[in-house]
Amino acid sequence: MENLGPHQNIIIRRKKKGRHEDHGGAWKVAMADFALAMMALFLVLWVINSSNEQERAAISGYFQDPKAFEDGTKVPSKYVIDLGGSPSVSDNVSESETIDPEDILQAEEIESLAEAIEKKRMEDMKAQIEAQINASPTLSPFKNQLLLDITTEGLRLQIVDQTKRPMFDPGSARLKYYSEDILWEMAPLLATMDHRLSIAGHTDSSRAGGARDEDDINWGLSSLRADAARRALMEAGVPKSQIAQVIGMGDTAPLKPDDPGNEVNRRISITLLNKRSEKSVRDRTGGEPQVEFIDSNDQAPADARQPVINKAGSLLEELRKNREAKDNSYDNPPNKNEAFW
Repeated sequence: MENLGPHQNIIIRRKKKGRHEDHGGAWKVAMADFALAMMALFLVLWVINSSNEQERAAISGYFQDPKAFEDGTKVPSKYVIDLGGSPSVSDNVSESETIDPEDILQAEEIESLAEAIEKKRMEDMKAQIEAQINASPTLSPFKNQLLLDITTEGLRLQIVDQTKRPMFDPGSARLKYYSEDILWEMAPLLATMDHRLSIAGHTDSSRAGGARDEDDINWGLSSLRADAARRALMEAGVPKSQIAQVIGMGDTAPLKPDDPGNEVNRRISITLLNKRSEKSVRDRTGGEPQVEFIDSNDQAPADARQPVINKAGSLLEELRKNREAKDNSYDNPPNKNEAFW
């Protein structure tokens, strides 16, 4: 290695310059205040330069007396700036610039519009159900037995009997297997619709020979058949909360009034209720029952389930006295001459 000989060390000193600390954004707020003050000053100078002595006096008076009260009553201020035109008094009534008051709908018009909208929804649901009937291998063979129409109550689906293809056996409330298949196929679609269901059973006018009107079994039979349809729908997914009512109509509403014994009168109808009909069904509940408890202290008894009945002069009080009498007809046998049974 080459001998470079003795050499002197070189020392480099670097001096670090101190940095100013970050002052934050306070100066921005001060700058904004200053700019706002300058703008206000320029605005005042412009107003002074462009107005005469009378207008400046009015402006000054308005800021001194903006509301102009005298003896607690609001009066016109004497410092009024005359900008021309004629004064007008407003009763704190505003009119929309986009809505014509003559176009505001009345209650009857709103109700009519709501009914039209709901009818359109019913028509859309009808088309949806018809499409499913035509597309379903289970329902399409029975499409002649499936009747769809829109009534005053809502969208009604009727499943009617046909020759050699009844929904039930004669006098029975047990669904035929194909009738149950129809209800099971329709249930998922009905469950997706935001309408409650009214299920009604109908029969024809046939009855047992010589049967009295009081003994007509069609009332009970139609009710049992409607309930059988309800049970099948719920088993296939329709929730209980969607069922509004299950009723038996007997033979009182035939599909063919001129032929009450016709087989098509034997049917099940499922109605998707409109809002008005649903409200009518809901209003039948009558609200909370009102029970009056009467005793000597005008207080409810210890057991609130049993009302105290001791009101003097009432029919119930009279019946109670007769019941407690020793010679009452409840405990004593009747006379021999009486043969009321």
